Amino acid sequence: MRGQLSGSAEYDLAIVGSGFSGSLLAMIARRLGRSVVLLERGRHPRVVIGESSTPLSNLLLEELATRFNLPEINQLTKWGVWQDTHPELACGLKRGFSFFYHALGERKSRLSREDQLLVAASPHDQISDTHWYRADFDQYLMQQARGMGAEYLDELRLNECIEDGEGMRLRGIRQSCAVEIKARFVVDASGPRGFLHRTLQLGEMELPGFPATQALYSHFSGVERLDKLFDEPDGEVPPYPIDDAAVHHIFDGGWVWVLRFNNGVTSAGVVAVDGLADELQLQDGQEAWERILARIPTLQMQFAKSKSVQPFRYLARVGFRSAVITKDNWAMLPSAAGFIDPLLSTGFPLTLLGIGRLADALEETWGSKAFSARLSSYAASTNDDLVATCRLIGALYATMDRFPVFQAVSLLYFTAASYSETMRRLGKPHLASSFLLHDHPWFGRSCKSVMDQAHKVRPGKESADLINQIYRLIGPFDVAGLARRDRGNWYPVEARDLLQSAHKVGATRGEVLAMLERCGFPTATLQV
Repeated sequence: MRGQLSGSAEYDLAIVGSGFSGSLLAMIARRLGRSVVLLERGRHPRVVIGESSTPLSNLLLEELATRFNLPEINQLTKWGVWQDTHPELACGLKRGFSFFYHALGERKSRLSREDQLLVAASPHDQISDTHWYRADFDQYLMQQARGMGAEYLDELRLNECIEDGEGMRLRGIRQSCAVEIKARFVVDASGPRGFLHRTLQLGEMELPGFPATQALYSHFSGVERLDKLFDEPDGEVPPYPIDDAAVHHIFDGGWVWVLRFNNGVTSAGVVAVDGLADELQLQDGQEAWERILARIPTLQMQFAKSKSVQPFRYLARVGFRSAVITKDNWAMLPSAAGFIDPLLSTGFPLTLLGIGRLADALEETWGSKAFSARLSSYAASTNDDLVATCRLIGALYATMDRFPVFQAVSLLYFTAASYSETMRRLGKPHLASSFLLHDHPWFGRSCKSVMDQAHKVRPGKESADLINQIYRLIGPFDVAGLARRDRGNWYPVEARDLLQSAHKVGATRGEVLAMLERCGFPTATLQV
């Protein structure tokens, strides 16, 4: 049975949007004993933007799966176990983050080391992160939610959301028939500028320090690997295969992503500030894509034999932050409350942190007077995380024309993410509860100052001073060897970095060794 409602069509929760976040929350709500209806405007399988996980994303997903007894989700938190249990679900191998700088129009004969930033996320494939092929991934999670008792209705165009004192009434049209659903609480998982934002006319908030951007993207076949087109500098071996990563091609005014899946499909797209986007006329789709490839000969070579296998999708405005995130009878997931940019794959950890917080509220305060206060706290945390992300990504856009500064600013993200992941794996999540450690009394405040400076710093001595300041800032929180300049912008994952940093996370060497063994580090690497 596909998309048939039963009973009185009254539920504890109505979740609008059956992507990964809506379906995951539906599964959690069912585990908590709540009646759930999952509402979808389109039909599965469908392609959506947002495809690359991170170590922190997978850890948060693993924590939720363990806490709420969702073994079918735990199987999708690492490349190795995913391939062992669900090879039928397409995904991509993500060993790290690869960045390559380009001066527009410049033809390169090799990928010079100074124009690279390679940050590994795992020591080997088995425990690697993944790119989620959302057509398969989202459909699988939706099916799991249905299997746990969530009712599901697709091809439903909702057009009204009415508060009636006891909850919410949702009204819409499906196959020319009127549909009304009553729920005590509504969760919007429909994405930026989604259902509640449109229907309730909630308005938008400024994204501080972030430029207006546009995007164009599609899926492709026949995309060549970079490591087959170019030899590494001086025959050096990078910390991981450079294509098995979230690949970022950076240039003044924007960037291009390239994500490879194991089904022969590659996701690629461009995000550019308005001036460059208008010059490229991104709204033209295929023609605009050809224009950007012509300006980056390296990409032109890589995509020479490619063909788009999905229609090009154009976004006239990428960044978004809703003016309101919750009310007494509804809440937006972070993915609906705001979106900054695909750069650094920040959307998934933001959303998973939000799902965890909302799950706490549903489990601990549902039906009580304290629920409203928890919603207010959830909204404040969601907004603060979005603003912190905005400041970071805005600082990166401000330095895309000066790659050494861009590299240094990006290390703020990798330092905070690796520190947070380590704290959570050591059982101390309360010491790294905010995204990017933005509420840390010293690190968060110092990062904000550095990010503000990045918008104003000039080339030369000012840029060099800012880079030095960043390295001093990350030192006390660096558990991944990111402050080691001798690594020349290539950062592997090595056990010794964590072992030597045990004091930074308030742990003993033995505790860190035990953590590394649990995480799947090769035994030989632990004898340091």
